[in-house]
Amino acid sequence: MAVVTITNDNFEEEVLACKIPVILDFWADWCGPCKMQAPVFDALAEELDGKVKFGKVNVDEQSALSLKYQVMNIPTLIVMDHGEFKERAVGVQNKEALKALLNM
Repeated sequence: MAVVTITNDNFEEEVLACKIPVILDFWADWCGPCKMQAPVFDALAEELDGKVKFGKVNVDEQSALSLKYQVMNIPTLIVMDHGEFKERAVGVQNKEALKALLNM
């Protein structure tokens, strides 16, 4: 499963209704640390394919979602499980930190 682009339009279907945990990467094109986070996020998405859904939320294009989840700094990583907020991490995270966030 590839990393999914999450928008306000598909949020309910892709995140809230998902039967497996979802980790969201709130990011922006102009953000240097976000560019550093991307390869780690993508590699873990391949490693945990089918166990966790990985989604990216562009804060410039999806400001309503950023506001709803109180994203003040990027990158911010948020874990949702069966539609419920579980965990948050702010700043660049390595693979081990992301696994810990996911309790894996």
